[in-house]
Amino acid sequence: MGSQGVWRETLDSIGGRPIVVEPVDAHLSTDAGLLPIRQLDETLGLTEQFAKALIDERAGPALTHSYLEMTRMRVYGILAGYEDQNDHDALRSDAVFKLIAGRSPNDADLASQPTLSRFENAIGPKSLFALRDVLIDQFIASFDEPPTHLTFDLDTFDDPTHGDQQLTFFHGYYDQYQYFPRAITCAENDLVVMICLLFGTASPTLGAAEDLQYLVARLRAVWPDVRITIRADSGFAAPRFYEACEEVPGLDYTIGLKMNAVLRRRSDALLAEAVARFERTGQSQRLFDAFWYRAGSWPTARWVVVKAEANSQGTNRRVVVTSRPGAFVLPEATYDEYADRGESENRNKELKCSLSADRLSDHRFLANYFRLYLHCLAANLLVRVRQVVAHPPGPYPPSELPPEALVGRERRRYFNRRRERDPLGEGHAETWRMRLIKVAAEIVVSTRRVLVRLSGTWPFLHHYRAVCRAIHTFCHPPVPDTT
Repeated sequence: MGSQGVWRETLDSIGGRPIVVEPVDAHLSTDAGLLPIRQLDETLGLTEQFAKALIDERAGPALTHSYLEMTRMRVYGILAGYEDQNDHDALRSDAVFKLIAGRSPNDADLASQPTLSRFENAIGPKSLFALRDVLIDQFIASFDEPPTHLTFDLDTFDDPTHGDQQLTFFHGYYDQYQYFPRAITCAENDLVVMICLLFGTASPTLGAAEDLQYLVARLRAVWPDVRITIRADSGFAAPRFYEACEEVPGLDYTIGLKMNAVLRRRSDALLAEAVARFERTGQSQRLFDAFWYRAGSWPTARWVVVKAEANSQGTNRRVVVTSRPGAFVLPEATYDEYADRGESENRNKELKCSLSADRLSDHRFLANYFRLYLHCLAANLLVRVRQVVAHPPGPYPPSELPPEALVGRERRRYFNRRRERDPLGEGHAETWRMRLIKVAAEIVVSTRRVLVRLSGTWPFLHHYRAVCRAIHTFCHPPVPDTT
Protein backbone atom coordinates (compact mmCIF):
# COMPACT_ATOMS: atom_id res chain seq x y z
CA MET A 1 0.00 0.00 0.00
CA GLY A 2 1.16 3.52 -0.72
CA SER A 3 0.11 6.88 -2.05
CA GLN A 4 2.45 6.51 -5.05
CA GLY A 5 4.28 9.69 -4.21
CA VAL A 6 2.95 12.96 -2.86
CA TRP A 7 1.16 14.99 -5.48
CA ARG A 8 -1.76 17.36 -5.70
CA GLU A 9 -3.89 18.60 -8.57
CA THR A 10 -5.99 21.74 -8.51
CA LEU A 11 -9.02 21.86 -10.81
CA ASP A 12 -11.35 24.71 -11.70
CA SER A 13 -13.16 26.24 -8.77
CA ILE A 14 -16.84 25.80 -7.92
CA GLY A 15 -18.50 28.64 -6.03
CA GLY A 16 -15.19 30.40 -5.66
CA ARG A 17 -13.47 27.41 -4.06
CA PRO A 18 -10.89 25.41 -6.02
CA ILE A 19 -11.18 21.63 -6.26
CA VAL A 20 -8.03 19.98 -4.91
CA VAL A 21 -7.30 16.31 -5.67
CA GLU A 22 -4.67 14.37 -3.72
CA PRO A 23 -4.02 10.71 -2.81
CA VAL A 24 -4.44 9.29 0.69
CA ASP A 25 -2.42 6.59 2.37
CA ALA A 26 -5.36 4.18 2.89
CA HIS A 27 -6.87 1.00 1.50
CA LEU A 28 -9.62 2.12 -0.89
CA SER A 29 -11.66 0.00 -3.28
CA THR A 30 -14.50 0.50 -5.71
CA ASP A 31 -15.87 -3.06 -5.47
CA ALA A 32 -16.91 -3.55 -1.84
CA GLY A 33 -20.21 -5.09 -2.94
CA LEU A 34 -18.34 -8.32 -3.71
CA LEU A 35 -17.81 -9.01 0.00
CA PRO A 36 -21.32 -10.29 0.88
CA ILE A 37 -21.23 -12.40 -2.29
CA ARG A 38 -17.97 -13.91 -1.04
CA GLN A 39 -19.69 -14.89 2.22
CA LEU A 40 -22.41 -16.80 0.35
CA ASP A 41 -19.77 -18.43 -1.85
CA GLU A 42 -17.90 -19.58 1.27
CA THR A 43 -21.07 -21.26 2.55
CA LEU A 44 -22.02 -22.87 -0.76
CA GLY A 45 -18.43 -23.78 -1.65
CA LEU A 46 -18.86 -23.00 -5.36
CA THR A 47 -15.40 -21.61 -6.13
CA GLU A 48 -13.73 -24.01 -3.69
CA GLN A 49 -15.28 -27.09 -5.33
CA PHE A 50 -14.38 -25.68 -8.74
CA ALA A 51 -10.72 -25.14 -7.83
CA LYS A 52 -10.39 -28.55 -6.16
CA ALA A 53 -11.42 -30.24 -9.40
CA LEU A 54 -8.43 -28.75 -11.24
CA ILE A 55 -5.29 -30.83 -11.59
CA ASP A 56 -2.39 -28.72 -10.31
CA GLU A 57 0.91 -30.13 -11.58
CA ARG A 58 3.01 -27.38 -10.07
CA ALA A 59 5.40 -28.31 -7.29
CA GLY A 60 7.91 -26.65 -5.02
CA PRO A 61 8.01 -24.24 -2.08
CA ALA A 62 7.97 -21.18 -4.32
CA LEU A 63 4.23 -21.48 -5.10
CA THR A 64 2.55 -18.35 -3.79
CA HIS A 65 -0.76 -18.32 -5.69
CA SER A 66 -3.13 -21.27 -5.27
CA TYR A 67 -5.63 -22.35 -7.90
CA LEU A 68 -8.41 -21.34 -5.50
CA GLU A 69 -7.00 -17.84 -5.17
CA MET A 70 -6.69 -17.40 -8.93
CA THR A 71 -10.13 -18.90 -9.56
CA ARG A 72 -11.66 -16.37 -7.20
CA MET A 73 -9.72 -13.53 -8.76
CA ARG A 74 -11.08 -14.37 -12.19
CA VAL A 75 -14.66 -15.22 -11.16
CA TYR A 76 -15.15 -12.17 -8.96
CA GLY A 77 -13.42 -10.02 -11.53
CA ILE A 78 -15.98 -11.17 -14.12
CA LEU A 79 -18.83 -10.32 -11.73
CA ALA A 80 -17.42 -6.83 -11.23
CA GLY A 81 -16.89 -6.22 -14.96
CA TYR A 82 -13.16 -7.04 -15.19
CA GLU A 83 -13.34 -9.81 -17.77
CA ASP A 84 -9.72 -9.70 -18.99
CA GLN A 85 -6.56 -11.01 -17.37
CA ASN A 86 -4.94 -7.62 -17.97
CA ASP A 87 -7.34 -6.01 -15.49
CA HIS A 88 -5.75 -7.97 -12.67
CA ASP A 89 -2.39 -6.26 -13.03
CA ALA A 90 -4.14 -3.41 -11.20
CA LEU A 91 -6.63 -5.45 -9.16
CA ARG A 92 -3.88 -7.62 -7.64
CA SER A 93 -3.23 -4.76 -5.20
CA ASP A 94 -6.92 -4.07 -4.46
CA ALA A 95 -7.90 -4.56 -0.82
CA VAL A 96 -11.30 -6.15 -1.58
CA PHE A 97 -9.84 -8.65 -4.03
CA LYS A 98 -7.20 -9.60 -1.46
CA LEU A 99 -9.96 -10.23 1.11
CA ILE A 100 -11.89 -12.34 -1.40
CA ALA A 101 -8.76 -14.40 -2.05
CA GLY A 102 -8.29 -14.97 1.69
CA ARG A 103 -5.50 -12.45 2.23
CA SER A 104 -5.20 -9.37 4.38
CA PRO A 105 -5.07 -6.03 2.54
CA ASN A 106 -1.58 -5.64 4.02
CA ASP A 107 -0.36 -8.93 2.52
CA ALA A 108 1.60 -9.33 -0.71
CA ASP A 109 -0.11 -8.72 -4.03
CA LEU A 110 -2.19 -11.34 -5.80
CA ALA A 111 -1.31 -13.08 -9.08
CA SER A 112 -0.25 -10.98 -12.06
CA GLN A 113 -1.58 -11.26 -15.61
CA PRO A 114 1.23 -13.58 -16.78
CA THR A 115 0.56 -15.90 -13.82
CA LEU A 116 -3.17 -15.95 -14.59
CA SER A 117 -2.40 -16.70 -18.23
CA ARG A 118 -0.23 -19.65 -17.22
CA PHE A 119 -3.04 -20.79 -14.92
CA GLU A 120 -5.61 -20.84 -17.73
CA ASN A 121 -3.26 -22.53 -20.17
CA ALA A 122 -2.33 -25.24 -17.67
CA ILE A 123 -5.84 -26.70 -17.59
CA GLY A 124 -6.12 -29.92 -19.60
CA PRO A 125 -8.90 -32.30 -20.68
CA LYS A 126 -9.03 -34.22 -17.37
CA SER A 127 -9.72 -31.02 -15.46
CA LEU A 128 -12.40 -30.00 -17.97
CA PHE A 129 -14.17 -33.33 -17.59
CA ALA A 130 -14.00 -32.89 -13.81
CA LEU A 131 -15.53 -29.42 -14.11
CA ARG A 132 -18.43 -30.92 -16.05
CA ASP A 133 -19.24 -32.99 -12.98
CA VAL A 134 -18.73 -30.02 -10.66
CA LEU A 135 -21.47 -28.03 -12.42
CA ILE A 136 -23.86 -31.00 -12.28
CA ASP A 137 -23.02 -31.68 -8.61
CA GLN A 138 -23.64 -28.05 -7.71
CA PHE A 139 -26.91 -28.11 -9.63
CA ILE A 140 -28.07 -31.19 -7.70
CA ALA A 141 -27.05 -29.59 -4.40
CA SER A 142 -29.09 -26.45 -5.19
CA PHE A 143 -32.35 -28.32 -4.47
CA ASP A 144 -33.53 -28.65 -0.88
CA GLU A 145 -35.98 -31.37 -1.89
CA PRO A 146 -35.94 -33.85 -4.80
CA PRO A 147 -37.68 -32.23 -7.79
CA THR A 148 -40.50 -34.09 -9.54
CA HIS A 149 -39.96 -32.33 -12.88
CA LEU A 150 -37.06 -30.50 -14.53
CA THR A 151 -36.97 -28.49 -17.74
CA PHE A 152 -33.68 -28.05 -19.59
CA ASP A 153 -33.07 -25.62 -22.42
CA LEU A 154 -30.36 -26.24 -25.00
CA ASP A 155 -29.02 -23.16 -26.72
CA THR A 156 -25.99 -22.04 -28.68
CA PHE A 157 -24.69 -18.52 -29.01
CA ASP A 158 -22.06 -16.93 -31.19
CA ASP A 159 -18.77 -16.00 -29.56
CA PRO A 160 -16.75 -13.73 -31.87
CA THR A 161 -12.98 -14.16 -31.85
CA HIS A 162 -10.28 -11.64 -32.71
CA GLY A 163 -6.90 -13.12 -33.46
CA ASP A 164 -5.14 -16.37 -34.17
CA GLN A 165 -7.09 -18.68 -31.83
CA GLN A 166 -7.28 -22.42 -32.23
CA LEU A 167 -10.48 -23.82 -33.83
CA THR A 168 -11.94 -20.42 -34.62
CA PHE A 169 -13.60 -20.42 -38.05
CA PHE A 170 -15.59 -18.02 -40.19
CA HIS A 171 -19.35 -18.53 -39.84
CA GLY A 172 -21.31 -17.29 -42.83
CA TYR A 173 -24.58 -16.66 -40.99
CA TYR A 174 -22.97 -14.55 -38.26
CA ASP A 175 -20.45 -13.06 -40.73
CA GLN A 176 -17.52 -13.37 -38.32
CA TYR A 177 -14.77 -15.62 -37.01
CA GLN A 178 -16.07 -17.24 -33.88
CA TYR A 179 -16.46 -20.03 -31.37
CA PHE A 180 -19.87 -21.60 -30.84
CA PRO A 181 -20.65 -22.34 -27.15
CA ARG A 182 -23.60 -24.56 -26.26
CA ALA A 183 -25.25 -24.26 -22.86
CA ILE A 184 -27.77 -26.45 -21.08
CA THR A 185 -29.66 -24.40 -18.49
CA CYS A 186 -32.43 -25.30 -16.07
CA ALA A 187 -35.68 -23.36 -16.40
CA GLU A 188 -36.59 -24.01 -12.77
CA ASN A 189 -33.59 -22.22 -11.24
CA ASP A 190 -31.64 -20.54 -14.11
CA LEU A 191 -28.39 -22.39 -13.40
CA VAL A 192 -25.99 -23.38 -16.17
CA VAL A 193 -25.89 -27.17 -15.82
CA MET A 194 -23.55 -28.04 -18.71
CA ILE A 195 -21.41 -26.00 -21.06
CA CYS A 196 -19.60 -26.99 -24.23
CA LEU A 197 -17.27 -24.96 -26.43
CA LEU A 198 -17.67 -25.92 -30.09
CA PHE A 199 -15.48 -24.84 -32.98
CA GLY A 200 -16.76 -21.90 -34.99
CA THR A 201 -18.69 -23.71 -37.71
CA ALA A 202 -19.87 -26.74 -35.73
CA SER A 203 -23.42 -28.02 -35.86
CA PRO A 204 -25.37 -27.16 -32.69
CA THR A 205 -26.10 -30.88 -32.25
CA LEU A 206 -22.43 -31.95 -32.24
CA GLY A 207 -22.14 -34.08 -29.10
CA ALA A 208 -25.49 -32.82 -27.80
CA ALA A 209 -27.07 -36.28 -27.62
CA GLU A 210 -24.13 -37.62 -25.63
CA ASP A 211 -24.16 -34.62 -23.27
CA LEU A 212 -27.88 -35.03 -22.72
CA GLN A 213 -27.63 -38.74 -22.02
CA TYR A 214 -24.79 -38.16 -19.55
CA LEU A 215 -26.76 -35.45 -17.74
CA VAL A 216 -29.88 -37.58 -17.48
CA ALA A 217 -27.88 -40.54 -16.16
CA ARG A 218 -26.30 -38.35 -13.47
CA LEU A 219 -29.65 -36.93 -12.41
CA ARG A 220 -31.48 -40.27 -12.43
CA ALA A 221 -28.77 -41.72 -10.18
CA VAL A 222 -29.91 -39.21 -7.53
CA TRP A 223 -33.59 -38.71 -8.45
CA PRO A 224 -34.79 -41.92 -10.15
CA ASP A 225 -38.36 -40.71 -10.68
CA VAL A 226 -37.74 -37.16 -11.91
CA ARG A 227 -39.54 -36.25 -15.13
CA ILE A 228 -37.37 -34.34 -17.59
CA THR A 229 -38.39 -32.04 -20.45
CA ILE A 230 -35.98 -30.78 -23.11
CA ARG A 231 -36.58 -27.60 -25.11
CA ALA A 232 -34.46 -26.41 -28.04
CA ASP A 233 -34.75 -24.30 -31.19
CA SER A 234 -34.73 -25.54 -34.76
CA GLY A 235 -30.94 -25.81 -34.78
CA PHE A 236 -31.43 -29.06 -32.85
CA ALA A 237 -34.09 -30.43 -35.22
CA ALA A 238 -32.05 -33.46 -36.29
CA PRO A 239 -33.15 -37.13 -36.39
CA ARG A 240 -30.25 -38.30 -34.21
CA PHE A 241 -31.19 -35.84 -31.49
CA TYR A 242 -34.88 -36.85 -31.56
CA GLU A 243 -33.88 -40.48 -31.29
CA ALA A 244 -31.54 -39.78 -28.37
CA CYS A 245 -34.39 -38.09 -26.51
CA GLU A 246 -36.80 -40.91 -27.31
CA GLU A 247 -34.36 -43.54 -26.05
CA VAL A 248 -34.48 -42.10 -22.51
CA PRO A 249 -37.49 -43.20 -20.42
CA GLY A 250 -39.37 -40.37 -18.74
CA LEU A 251 -37.94 -37.69 -21.02
CA ASP A 252 -40.08 -35.42 -23.21
CA TYR A 253 -38.97 -32.87 -25.75
CA THR A 254 -40.30 -29.88 -27.65
CA ILE A 255 -38.05 -28.66 -30.46
CA GLY A 256 -38.54 -25.93 -33.01
CA LEU A 257 -39.04 -27.04 -36.60
CA LYS A 258 -38.33 -24.99 -39.70
CA MET A 259 -41.27 -24.30 -41.97
CA ASN A 260 -41.22 -26.21 -45.26
CA ALA A 261 -43.55 -26.65 -48.22
CA VAL A 262 -45.45 -29.58 -46.68
CA LEU A 263 -46.00 -27.86 -43.34
CA ARG A 264 -46.94 -24.66 -45.12
CA ARG A 265 -49.62 -26.43 -47.16
CA ARG A 266 -51.02 -28.20 -44.13
CA SER A 267 -51.27 -24.92 -42.18
CA ASP A 268 -52.54 -22.64 -44.98
CA ALA A 269 -56.16 -23.08 -43.89
CA LEU A 270 -55.27 -22.27 -40.27
CA LEU A 271 -53.46 -19.10 -41.28
CA ALA A 272 -56.32 -18.06 -43.57
CA GLU A 273 -58.75 -18.47 -40.67
CA ALA A 274 -56.55 -16.32 -38.41
CA VAL A 275 -56.39 -13.59 -41.08
CA ALA A 276 -60.17 -13.69 -41.59
CA ARG A 277 -60.83 -13.36 -37.86
CA PHE A 278 -58.38 -10.47 -37.56
CA GLU A 279 -59.99 -8.62 -40.47
CA ARG A 280 -63.42 -9.22 -38.99
CA THR A 281 -62.65 -8.19 -35.40
CA GLY A 282 -59.52 -6.02 -35.61
CA GLN A 283 -58.09 -8.09 -32.72
CA SER A 284 -54.83 -10.04 -32.86
CA GLN A 285 -55.41 -13.73 -33.51
CA ARG A 286 -53.47 -16.83 -32.41
CA LEU A 287 -54.75 -20.16 -33.69
CA PHE A 288 -53.26 -23.62 -33.20
CA ASP A 289 -53.39 -26.97 -34.93
CA ALA A 290 -51.62 -30.28 -34.29
CA PHE A 291 -51.15 -33.37 -36.43
CA TRP A 292 -48.84 -36.27 -37.21
CA TYR A 293 -46.02 -35.41 -39.59
CA ARG A 294 -43.13 -37.40 -41.01
CA ALA A 295 -40.19 -35.71 -42.70
CA GLY A 296 -38.28 -37.61 -45.36
CA SER A 297 -35.34 -38.30 -43.02
CA TRP A 298 -37.51 -39.52 -40.14
CA PRO A 299 -38.08 -43.24 -39.60
CA THR A 300 -41.52 -42.57 -38.12
CA ALA A 301 -44.15 -39.85 -37.83
CA ARG A 302 -43.98 -37.36 -34.95
CA TRP A 303 -46.52 -34.99 -33.44
CA VAL A 304 -46.19 -31.35 -34.48
CA VAL A 305 -47.93 -28.22 -33.22
CA VAL A 306 -48.50 -25.25 -35.56
CA LYS A 307 -49.15 -21.70 -34.42
CA ALA A 308 -50.66 -19.19 -36.87
CA GLU A 309 -50.82 -15.49 -35.95
CA ALA A 310 -52.43 -12.53 -37.67
CA ASN A 311 -52.24 -8.97 -36.35
CA SER A 312 -51.45 -5.42 -37.40
CA GLN A 313 -47.80 -6.43 -37.96
CA GLY A 314 -48.75 -9.11 -40.50
CA THR A 315 -48.80 -12.90 -40.24
CA ASN A 316 -46.55 -15.43 -38.59
CA ARG A 317 -46.34 -19.23 -38.52
CA ARG A 318 -44.26 -21.35 -36.17
CA VAL A 319 -43.94 -25.13 -35.77
CA VAL A 320 -42.60 -27.35 -33.01
CA VAL A 321 -42.20 -31.12 -32.88
CA THR A 322 -42.96 -32.63 -29.49
CA SER A 323 -43.28 -35.85 -27.55
CA ARG A 324 -45.11 -34.28 -24.61
CA PRO A 325 -48.30 -36.26 -23.84
CA GLY A 326 -50.31 -33.09 -23.20
CA ALA A 327 -49.68 -31.86 -26.73
CA PHE A 328 -52.35 -34.22 -28.04
CA VAL A 329 -55.10 -32.41 -26.10
CA LEU A 330 -53.59 -28.97 -25.34
CA PRO A 331 -51.45 -27.88 -28.30
CA GLU A 332 -51.63 -24.18 -27.36
CA ALA A 333 -50.36 -24.81 -23.83
CA THR A 334 -47.57 -26.99 -25.23
CA TYR A 335 -46.44 -24.23 -27.58
CA ASP A 336 -46.66 -21.52 -24.91
CA GLU A 337 -44.58 -23.65 -22.56
CA TYR A 338 -42.00 -24.00 -25.34
CA ALA A 339 -42.03 -20.24 -25.90
CA ASP A 340 -41.09 -19.74 -22.24
CA ARG A 341 -37.60 -20.86 -23.21
CA GLY A 342 -37.07 -17.23 -24.15
CA GLU A 343 -36.14 -16.68 -20.50
CA SER A 344 -33.24 -19.11 -20.87
CA GLU A 345 -32.13 -17.13 -23.92
CA ASN A 346 -32.06 -14.06 -21.66
CA ARG A 347 -29.77 -15.96 -19.28
CA ASN A 348 -27.47 -16.86 -22.18
CA LYS A 349 -27.48 -13.25 -23.28
CA GLU A 350 -26.48 -12.25 -19.76
CA LEU A 351 -23.71 -14.84 -19.78
CA LYS A 352 -22.42 -13.68 -23.15
CA CYS A 353 -22.85 -9.91 -22.91
CA SER A 354 -23.17 -8.88 -19.24
CA LEU A 355 -20.65 -11.43 -17.93
CA SER A 356 -18.51 -11.24 -21.09
CA ALA A 357 -18.32 -14.91 -22.02
CA ASP A 358 -17.63 -13.62 -25.54
CA ARG A 359 -14.10 -12.62 -24.47
CA LEU A 360 -12.37 -15.94 -25.08
CA SER A 361 -9.06 -14.39 -26.08
CA ASP A 362 -6.53 -17.10 -25.18
CA HIS A 363 -4.73 -18.75 -28.08
CA ARG A 364 -5.27 -22.38 -27.05
CA PHE A 365 -8.72 -23.89 -27.48
CA LEU A 366 -8.58 -25.73 -24.14
CA ALA A 367 -7.62 -22.52 -22.33
CA ASN A 368 -10.65 -20.81 -23.84
CA TYR A 369 -12.79 -23.79 -22.88
CA PHE A 370 -11.63 -23.35 -19.28
CA ARG A 371 -12.22 -19.61 -19.47
CA LEU A 372 -15.81 -20.34 -20.54
CA TYR A 373 -16.20 -22.44 -17.37
CA LEU A 374 -14.99 -19.48 -15.30
CA HIS A 375 -17.67 -17.27 -16.83
CA CYS A 376 -20.33 -19.94 -16.19
CA LEU A 377 -19.25 -20.23 -12.56
CA ALA A 378 -19.59 -16.45 -12.22
CA ALA A 379 -23.09 -16.66 -13.76
CA ASN A 380 -24.13 -19.46 -11.40
CA LEU A 381 -22.78 -17.61 -8.37
CA LEU A 382 -24.84 -14.57 -9.35
CA VAL A 383 -27.92 -16.79 -9.81
CA ARG A 384 -27.48 -18.26 -6.32
CA VAL A 385 -27.14 -14.78 -4.82
CA ARG A 386 -30.30 -13.68 -6.63
CA GLN A 387 -32.17 -16.67 -5.23
CA VAL A 388 -31.14 -15.84 -1.67
CA VAL A 389 -32.12 -12.15 -1.80
CA ALA A 390 -35.19 -12.41 -4.07
CA HIS A 391 -38.62 -11.52 -2.73
CA PRO A 392 -41.09 -14.41 -2.81
CA PRO A 393 -43.21 -14.29 -5.99
CA GLY A 394 -46.92 -13.70 -5.72
CA PRO A 395 -49.91 -12.10 -7.44
CA TYR A 396 -49.63 -8.34 -7.89
CA PRO A 397 -52.74 -6.15 -8.09
CA PRO A 398 -54.91 -5.72 -10.04
CA SER A 399 -54.51 -9.37 -11.09
CA GLU A 400 -55.09 -11.98 -8.40
CA LEU A 401 -54.20 -14.91 -10.66
CA PRO A 402 -51.01 -16.86 -10.04
CA PRO A 403 -48.18 -16.12 -12.52
CA GLU A 404 -48.57 -19.53 -14.16
CA ALA A 405 -52.11 -18.64 -15.26
CA LEU A 406 -51.19 -15.33 -16.90
CA VAL A 407 -50.70 -15.00 -20.65
CA GLY A 408 -49.83 -12.30 -23.17
CA ARG A 409 -49.90 -8.69 -22.01
CA GLU A 410 -50.95 -9.58 -18.45
CA ARG A 411 -47.95 -11.89 -18.12
CA ARG A 412 -45.56 -9.18 -19.34
CA ARG A 413 -47.14 -6.66 -16.97
CA TYR A 414 -46.71 -9.06 -14.06
CA PHE A 415 -42.98 -9.54 -14.67
CA ASN A 416 -42.48 -5.79 -15.16
CA ARG A 417 -44.08 -5.16 -11.75
CA ARG A 418 -41.99 -7.90 -10.21
CA ARG A 419 -38.75 -6.37 -11.55
CA GLU A 420 -39.77 -2.97 -10.18
CA ARG A 421 -40.56 -4.45 -6.77
CA ASP A 422 -37.44 -6.63 -6.60
CA PRO A 423 -34.64 -5.00 -8.66
CA LEU A 424 -31.87 -7.26 -7.31
CA GLY A 425 -33.79 -10.54 -7.14
CA GLU A 426 -34.78 -10.02 -10.77
CA GLY A 427 -31.81 -7.90 -11.84
CA HIS A 428 -29.17 -8.69 -14.45
CA ALA A 429 -25.45 -8.35 -13.81
CA GLU A 430 -25.43 -4.64 -14.76
CA THR A 431 -28.10 -3.93 -12.13
CA TRP A 432 -26.06 -5.73 -9.49
CA ARG A 433 -22.96 -3.76 -10.40
CA MET A 434 -24.80 -0.44 -10.29
CA ARG A 435 -26.78 -1.09 -7.10
CA LEU A 436 -24.41 -3.27 -5.05
CA ILE A 437 -21.01 -4.29 -6.39
CA LYS A 438 -19.63 -0.93 -7.52
CA VAL A 439 -19.43 0.91 -4.21
CA ALA A 440 -16.42 2.81 -2.90
CA ALA A 441 -15.13 1.77 0.50
CA GLU A 442 -12.25 2.35 2.86
CA ILE A 443 -10.79 -0.82 4.38
CA VAL A 444 -9.12 -0.41 7.77
CA VAL A 445 -7.09 -3.33 9.15
CA SER A 446 -6.47 -3.67 12.87
CA THR A 447 -5.31 -6.50 15.10
CA ARG A 448 -8.93 -7.39 15.97
CA ARG A 449 -10.90 -6.87 12.77
CA VAL A 450 -11.13 -5.66 9.19
CA LEU A 451 -13.41 -2.62 9.03
CA VAL A 452 -15.09 -1.73 5.73
CA ARG A 453 -16.41 1.84 5.67
CA LEU A 454 -19.12 2.80 3.19
CA SER A 455 -20.57 6.23 2.50
CA GLY A 456 -23.70 6.91 4.55
CA THR A 457 -25.08 8.98 1.66
CA TRP A 458 -24.71 6.22 -0.95
CA PRO A 459 -28.19 5.99 -2.57
CA PHE A 460 -28.18 2.17 -2.66
CA LEU A 461 -27.00 1.59 0.89
CA HIS A 462 -30.40 0.01 1.71
CA HIS A 463 -29.74 -2.64 -0.95
CA TYR A 464 -26.37 -3.46 0.62
CA ARG A 465 -27.92 -3.85 4.06
CA ALA A 466 -30.75 -6.03 2.73
CA VAL A 467 -28.34 -8.29 0.82
CA CYS A 468 -26.06 -8.67 3.85
CA ARG A 469 -29.02 -9.60 6.06
CA ALA A 470 -30.40 -12.12 3.59
CA ILE A 471 -27.02 -13.77 3.07
CA HIS A 472 -26.30 -13.82 6.81
CA THR A 473 -29.66 -15.48 7.49
CA PHE A 474 -28.98 -18.04 4.77
CA CYS A 475 -25.46 -18.79 5.99
CA HIS A 476 -26.44 -18.80 9.69
CA PRO A 477 -30.06 -19.99 9.87
CA PRO A 478 -31.75 -19.60 13.26
CA VAL A 479 -31.70 -22.71 15.42
CA PRO A 480 -35.24 -24.07 15.82
CA ASP A 481 -36.65 -24.05 19.34
CA THR A 482 -37.09 -27.66 20.45
CA THR A 483 -38.53 -26.86 23.86
